[in-house]
Amino acid sequence: MNGLLKTAIRRIPVWLVYVLGVSYPLWLLWQGVTGGLGVDPVKVMEHSLGKAGLQLIIAGLVITPLRNVTGISLIKYRRAIGLLAFLYICLHLLVWLVLDVQIPSQIWGDIIKRPYITIGMAGLLLMIPLAITSNNWSVRKLGRRWKTLHKLTYVVVVLGTVHYFMQVKGFHPEPYIYVAVVLGLLASRAKNGGMFR
Repeated sequence: MNGLLKTAIRRIPVWLVYVLGVSYPLWLLWQGVTGGLGVDPVKVMEHSLGKAGLQLIIAGLVITPLRNVTGISLIKYRRAIGLLAFLYICLHLLVWLVLDVQIPSQIWGDIIKRPYITIGMAGLLLMIPLAITSNNWSVRKLGRRWKTLHKLTYVVVVLGTVHYFMQVKGFHPEPYIYVAVVLGLLASRAKNGGMFR
């Protein structure tokens, strides 16, 4: 059964991951336009994109432990997952800027005054060099430094999780699940030789 699953996974082309990934924001946009996102479609779209972006960051980090435990390798999809996560977070920011806040003078004030927004922006800024260097040329050019740079993903996932946790109002179990998963990933990484070695 495991062998059949591995074979089936290997046959999935990387481009299909990109197509499915891009389809989700388009579907959200369509739902928003047609009234499928409820009374506050902007907030639903903003939060959905942010949460999906965080989920993809976590999914990218789960790939290595998953391979170590089960032998199932999704490594060839990791770049696509990371770039889609960056796309979702950029769209999350864009919806917040253009459709939610809409007042340019208020944007900088919110970034400074609201800690969860400050933390979210810090995470996005750290994702920029990761996205820019997610290509074969950068891997060859940077050599061992590329791996060191991309370990910043662990910092990004912590910032993203804290950002999500802080903006959720009231008690909801979901943010705690994200925290538990991320702590598990960090513990796994620390056990296997430290965070940045």
